[in-house]
Amino acid sequence: MKTRIVIAGGGTAGWLAAAILTRQLAPLVEVTLIESEEIGTVGVGESTIPTVQAFHALIGLDEAEFMAATGATFKLGISFENWARIGDRYIHSFGDLGRTTWMGEFHHFWLEARAKGIAADLGDYCLEHRAAVEGRFAIGGEPRLNYAYHFDAGRYARFLRARCEASGLTRVEGRIDRVECDGESGHIAALHLSGGRRIAGDLFLDCTGLRGVLIGEALGVGFEDWSRWLPADRALPVQTGAVEPARPYTRAIAHDAGWQWRIPLQHRVGNGLVYCSDYLSDDEARTRLYANVDGERLVEPNPIRFRTGRRLRAWEGNCVALSLAAGFVEPLESTSIHLIMIALTRLLQLIPVGAISPAAAARYNEQARREMEAVRDFIILHYHLNQRPEPFWQRCRETAPPDSLAERIALFAEGAHAYQDTHDLFRVASWVQVMLGQRLEPARYHPLGSIMPRERLAQVLAEMQSGIAAAAARLPAHQVFVDRYCAAAA
Repeated sequence: MKTRIVIAGGGTAGWLAAAILTRQLAPLVEVTLIESEEIGTVGVGESTIPTVQAFHALIGLDEAEFMAATGATFKLGISFENWARIGDRYIHSFGDLGRTTWMGEFHHFWLEARAKGIAADLGDYCLEHRAAVEGRFAIGGEPRLNYAYHFDAGRYARFLRARCEASGLTRVEGRIDRVECDGESGHIAALHLSGGRRIAGDLFLDCTGLRGVLIGEALGVGFEDWSRWLPADRALPVQTGAVEPARPYTRAIAHDAGWQWRIPLQHRVGNGLVYCSDYLSDDEARTRLYANVDGERLVEPNPIRFRTGRRLRAWEGNCVALSLAAGFVEPLESTSIHLIMIALTRLLQLIPVGAISPAAAARYNEQARREMEAVRDFIILHYHLNQRPEPFWQRCRETAPPDSLAERIALFAEGAHAYQDTHDLFRVASWVQVMLGQRLEPARYHPLGSIMPRERLAQVLAEMQSGIAAAAARLPAHQVFVDRYCAAAA
């Protein structure tokens, strides 16, 4: 007998869940997805990180087909502008920095060279950084670029939906009116829709967004609030027409009460303002956003209210919460879609056969907690390490970070040491780029760089820099490559 899996809610989370379940477990499961055309989705998660490629392979997506269907472009990193100080800019790229050794990472050599006056900018030793700055991109070749995508979230959900329905998934139109729970186990037995239909299941996936209709309202799982560290609580998205060739990176531009994103797609640009309502009203945010976008506005923006934090348990009984129902870490480093994908991957590894396993649920919850806290710390890093004068930024700087992040900051400040734990999403190069970009200058660094004679160190770095510059110069312009490889239909 097949396991009945009911997905409550559509959008990116719901249809990604449907895609991997129907692709990987079709003989074992019967999947039903419930969504209502009357209920909109947040739909602003248009920027991803490189892990998306592995998940797409699991669900059998053809890259060029997916990109053409969603108006996608390529992404090599994020440009952070005005973050540490007004006028500052650095790029958190997806590539590695230079070449490392078993004793120490490349940035220790670079810090030694910088002290001796023989180092170029840190980004000159990373191909992804150089290609992003020059607006170049291509697939294949050596060295291979590490990349992600920008895409239209609405088109992405529709693209996934068409594939899932062609694979036999049952989609039910309707609003969830009531959650029926078993009187003995407390597990969810069925979902009752407003039209009177009852949908029973064995496992329920909550993709109902910030409300958490199943995990929160019905099962009463609490929420751990992280707003003391991440006080922004509003997002105001707007779409505009493109006025320039698409850049292969996201822009995150800080302002006095938060930041603004710009995400270039083939057919438009995704824009939005993230802000803290303690320092900026919704009307002021709208005025500011209008003044800082290029191109014709395609929609009228409405503010989205949110609270950063996580559910105390993402898996409760026979319900697993995904995406916003499981928690929310603001979109600064484009982690939302990754967290959906890694949650689904972990769920398939622990998928219940017959009775729900409390041990499996506990393992899932512990992994989810560690992953979200690691992402949380990386996001807080950008805010905490600032030197801006405005009250919002002073608040972010003066709020003591979580102990786990404070330890990382101290380790880098004292000796330039950075690391990636097994549960960490972000690699050493990511931590280094952001810490240095946010003006955290280490007092010391590993002495291994001083062992190499000055002339030899200068030669090695110069050869590395010129090799990367030559490799970048061989790449076509990003827009030219996109037009040739995956042009979207008009």
